[in-house]
Amino acid sequence: METIKQLFIKYKEIIMYLIMGGGTTVVNWVVYSLMVMFCHPGNNLTGPLHISASTIDIFVANVVSWVLAVTFAYITNKLFVFESYSWNPKFVLKELSLFLSARIATGLIEIFGVPFLVSHGFNQAIFGLEGSVCKITMSFLVVLLNYVFSKLVIFKKDKTEA
Repeated sequence: METIKQLFIKYKEIIMYLIMGGGTTVVNWVVYSLMVMFCHPGNNLTGPLHISASTIDIFVANVVSWVLAVTFAYITNKLFVFESYSWNPKFVLKELSLFLSARIATGLIEIFGVPFLVSHGFNQAIFGLEGSVCKITMSFLVVLLNYVFSKLVIFKKDKTEA
């Protein structure tokens, strides 16, 4: 039991990031799934782009699920993962702007990546949910990039704090 406790202490940040990331992923996937299942207008758009309503539904579902997941992620990463407890407005503004900038970058990768992969034939479904394989692939990439940005840029501890 002591060994498990020591391992948790040693790897607490990574373990907490994975737990909170799991929660963020749940928020992202639940919102995405609900929107894909319940928000189908069922019409195709006409015009030179020939975009299907299904592709638009996936795009909108990704945007909404991303916004809610990022809000959840900032709060949980700040408090439970990187233990950044300062609520000084100037500090929070800087931290939040860095967090949002990084998440916008990775969010754009996910938001445009999923429909891009779907429209290029990688439209495999899991449990009947269209685009699931694409969503999983992009989610994995985004989680990795988000940790790197959070650790090295956003919640970076000053050497004087260590």
